Amino acid sequence: MNDAPGWASPGSSEPEQPQGDRDRDASAPDAAPEGSGAPTPSGWSPQQPPPGGPTGWSAPGDQGGWGGQQGWSPPAAPGGWHGHSGWHYAHAAKPGVIPLRPLGVGEILDGAVSTMRAHWRPVLGIALGIAVLTELVATVVTGVWFNDMSSLAALQDNQNPTMDELADAFGTTAASEGVRLFMVMIGTVLATAMLTMVVSRAVLGRSVSVAEAWEDARPRLLRLLALTVLVALIVLGALAVGIVLGALLGAAAGGPAAGLFVVLGTLGGLVVVVWLWVLFSLSAPALMLERATVTGALRRSAKLVRGSWWRICGIQLLAALLVMVLSFIISLPASLAASAVGGGSGGLLGDVPETLTWPYLIILAIGAVVTATVTLPFSAGVTALLYIDARIRREALDLELARAAGTTGDTTRQPGPAASES
Repeated sequence: MNDAPGWASPGSSEPEQPQGDRDRDASAPDAAPEGSGAPTPSGWSPQQPPPGGPTGWSAPGDQGGWGGQQGWSPPAAPGGWHGHSGWHYAHAAKPGVIPLRPLGVGEILDGAVSTMRAHWRPVLGIALGIAVLTELVATVVTGVWFNDMSSLAALQDNQNPTMDELADAFGTTAASEGVRLFMVMIGTVLATAMLTMVVSRAVLGRSVSVAEAWEDARPRLLRLLALTVLVALIVLGALAVGIVLGALLGAAAGGPAAGLFVVLGTLGGLVVVVWLWVLFSLSAPALMLERATVTGALRRSAKLVRGSWWRICGIQLLAALLVMVLSFIISLPASLAASAVGGGSGGLLGDVPETLTWPYLIILAIGAVVTATVTLPFSAGVTALLYIDARIRREALDLELARAAGTTGDTTRQPGPAASES
């Protein structure tokens, strides 16, 4: 099967074909992709994606690609495809970690865990390597330059601190946490890029080494970093606008209503933040697997989320809750042990000592490494599988996945009851 024009498998050096060449090479609507051995759905040309639409997605490292269905919408029919009344799956092939059909919530979560279990060598190698690297840098920087916490510890017994004391106490903490957050962002970008490659092959039942995942992901890292920063700025900007508007309205109203307007503006900003977070939640896999630009990935995510916002929001929140609980369970023993070794009082989460000793920092870093090694693959897997599920529901991507996996005959649709949207 040939790659659809306008994109190539991530990691390959094949240039994108200009739109003019795509138009000249356009074939008849009912033509089938060369070598596919299967008819092309009516109304879709493998060489001419619809104007303005994205152009495809391939399995990393597979020269054939999965791009044939990208940009194609199923022909109009009573009830439509994928979970709408009028069609159901007679049998769904499962060459890898998920069945090739619209996925339920449990299947998405199970698919992320199955990827970690079935491909534990590359998953563990990627997550552990990135976690160790990021925590090593953050721990060394904190231990060398930001280890004095005496001003913060003094606030515990100071009931009425001055503004200077507060600024001094939280200045060092903010600098230390800023370094850590920066390293976490870099690590998350690296992990997301490489683990998305692993998941894309796991769907086909194919393995990938750490070196292969790196080669596939490396050309897209800078764009993914830019995308991550841009989404963060958009989200924080929306929150800032809500707070500023609330403050301005409160200042204009004056009196007791001023505080109410600030609260309402903040709540409104948070609502917009959640909406934008879900709307752009599929932009990372879209960028990695479709070779989209940064803005193109944002538009692509918004298109895939449209009409399924509540469903995707619920699944992402559930996954985030599971990650939070798991992180707390793993990090609590490390926090208590670090507090005992570092001279803290050993409270529930451990008190920060006046000086961050190396044993204290090392124990916390070990807990953070274990936490990231477990949670990064799960989060990346859920997001990648949500992206695949959205494309299966909207664009019949399962047909191309089945052909790429060599199981074309196992995935069929027949008129009948609706498939579940859950």
